[in-house]
Amino acid sequence: MDSQPKPSRRGFFFGAAAAGAAAAAVVALPGVSSAPEVAVETLKPAPENGGGYSLSEHVKRYYKTTRI
Repeated sequence: MDSQPKPSRRGFFFGAAAAGAAAAAVVALPGVSSAPEVAVETLKPAPENGGGYSLSEHVKRYYKTTRI
């Protein structure tokens, strides 16, 4: 007789999600460095009339991550 349970759709998707997470972890691991370099940036004084936006390196890095 058949002693193994019938495979379910839920089990399939759970296995697929676990495999996808494992693959993403394997791809991401080689890019991990032990000690990231930190750039120290001096802050400019805030302007008197408001409007304190400035295009800093941090903002430029953020803009690069939002590009398609």
